[in-house]
Amino acid sequence: MEFKRLEGKRVILIPLEMEHNEQLFQCAKQPEIWEFLPRKINLEKDMEEFVCTAIQGRERGEEFPYVVFDKKLDKIVGMTRYLRISKQNKNLNIGWTWYSSEVWRTGVNTECKYLLLQYAFESWQAVRVEIITTANHIRSQKAIERIGAKKEGVLRKKYNGIDYVFYSITDDDWKTVKNRLESFMEG
Repeated sequence: MEFKRLEGKRVILIPLEMEHNEQLFQCAKQPEIWEFLPRKINLEKDMEEFVCTAIQGRERGEEFPYVVFDKKLDKIVGMTRYLRISKQNKNLNIGWTWYSSEVWRTGVNTECKYLLLQYAFESWQAVRVEIITTANHIRSQKAIERIGAKKEGVLRKKYNGIDYVFYSITDDDWKTVKNRLESFMEG
């Protein structure tokens, strides 16, 4: 199964390319975006390295990065990825998600997660999707719990000496999570 562009009513998830670097940097300038993430973007060069690393991960088949285009604002507002893709085990992660603060508490994240989860479970036939965030990123944890992911626990000093909270959605959970997300998007 090949990953591809995904489109909803408000957002389009477009496969990441180097040409997106400038637009991503423009929407990533607010320091609060990076407050709880293990990497900081301060300079355009930082974003270029970030984008290049994501594209290299895609070329190795380890991840699939997207830019998030908001049709309402008519611009790129962030980034998200499928990570740790295991075709053999039919599981993957959704992560490295960040958005410009102008779309926080809007329908953007809900629709992005819906599109990513729908494709993972219904097209790619995943049996498990993990969503991971840092232990101190409470806003992210609340957003993950809101969509119906199940908290599995905290792994201490998992990556870069940082504690991470692990959540999952399995194929058994998908129908309930899908209905929940659809009700949020209709409301």
